[in-house]
Amino acid sequence: MACGVIKSTPALAFPLRIKEIHDGVRQVIETHGPQLAAVEDIFLAKNPSSALKLGQARGAILIAALSLGLAIHEFSARQVKQAVTGYGQAAKGQVQHMVRTLLALSADPSPDAADALAVALCLGHHLNNTVAS
Repeated sequence: MACGVIKSTPALAFPLRIKEIHDGVRQVIETHGPQLAAVEDIFLAKNPSSALKLGQARGAILIAALSLGLAIHEFSARQVKQAVTGYGQAAKGQVQHMVRTLLALSADPSPDAADALAVALCLGHHLNNTVAS
């Protein structure tokens, strides 16, 4: 359907940036009407401040999806990489290339969009395996 990245405005105070993320996710959900949501589970960041900010952004995403009635599936980075590349420690470039290949895209998506699409592909893989079981 579509892929992209929700960017917050760097000049805004952090709470307002979190609101931009929340509002952006709600807008995407309202525009495309998905029935499920998938997010990458908590991962390590370079420093504690980054980890806290990433956690708050992730929380805004979860609340946006939940408030619109979506069920949420969470996957570790290793699960996502394994589902898309067949190797749980694949590099970002490998994930990006495989997302392009699997979705027959005309160009590589941005690294962030590729990560999001990889999570979506992981959800599809998970659901196919659940139904097959």
